[in-house]
Amino acid sequence: MECVELLKKLSNMRAVSGRENMAAGEIAELFRQYCDDVSIDAFYNVIGFKKGQGEKPGNVLVTAHYDEIGLIVTGIEDSGFLRFTAVGGVDAKVIGAMEVTVHGKEDLFGVIGVKPPHLIPPEDKNKGIKMEDMRIDIGYDGEKARELVSIGDMVSFNSPARELLNNRMAGKSMDNRSGVAVLIEILKELQKIKHDDNVYIVATVQEELGLIGAICATYNIKADLGIVIDVCHGDMPDAPSDEAFPLDKGAAVAIGPIISRKHARECIKLAKEENISYQIDPEAGDTGTEAAVLAVAREGIPVILLSIPSKYMHTTVEMISVSDVVATGRLAARYIAGRSKE
Repeated sequence: MECVELLKKLSNMRAVSGRENMAAGEIAELFRQYCDDVSIDAFYNVIGFKKGQGEKPGNVLVTAHYDEIGLIVTGIEDSGFLRFTAVGGVDAKVIGAMEVTVHGKEDLFGVIGVKPPHLIPPEDKNKGIKMEDMRIDIGYDGEKARELVSIGDMVSFNSPARELLNNRMAGKSMDNRSGVAVLIEILKELQKIKHDDNVYIVATVQEELGLIGAICATYNIKADLGIVIDVCHGDMPDAPSDEAFPLDKGAAVAIGPIISRKHARECIKLAKEENISYQIDPEAGDTGTEAAVLAVAREGIPVILLSIPSKYMHTTVEMISVSDVVATGRLAARYIAGRSKE
């Protein structure tokens, strides 16, 4: 499957944090095309295993989370309106008038209704609407709504992935389905080249709720090297230049306290030698990614963080460059195949 179609397929899956079972099987099927073994653990991490060709293979663990931000139903009013709160980092400013799917006894189309400007008092016109004041309207009265929806049901955003000009794609959950696309690009690349080490490719769960899936995966898999694939902020109006990265310039390779200096340097050296585009991402702290988990798992796993620049993070129009996804996969695969074990 070409990368554009892969990104569309992945982005359009529904897997709000805590309900990744909705997409686990589809991701497992994508992995099975390239792996020697694929399994799904009790938390719905999807684990692909590709056997190394060396006499004494090490273990390389590559993670990318596949959960997405969303909403959870917290109440059903007699009028049929659904109260809700956020699952993950949802910005209330961007969800008014949005189309959603409520995952009740059946999938139900809904809209997040907001008061029209005609009915807003002048003193409130410039104020933001709080999430607790918003409601989801599925069109039913309270009695019917309660037949189909329960408190605790998840809600996902409707925003099909779209191709844009200049090799761009936008849609929901590019954070971090673009990372899962990189996992598959890595597997495709490893089909072409010899690699001594066993490779564990893991699409992880509940990253948006505290890196939970990565904690489970690193307990289960004893790795000699970890590579984390995630997104970083793409450049956009008013974004700080030292915290946002241009699209089409390749993966942002992290350098910082929890990142292995040795492996980061060698990865950058390889990118130069192979003419693979890359950028430098200075990270002063724990990075806010699964790298923070891998770095302290067991006795500590040397870790590299490769990030795909994504504009408009945690909205339904997250935008990435397809060429960055391919470049990131190629860089990670080539590093796995050629890494030094000394």
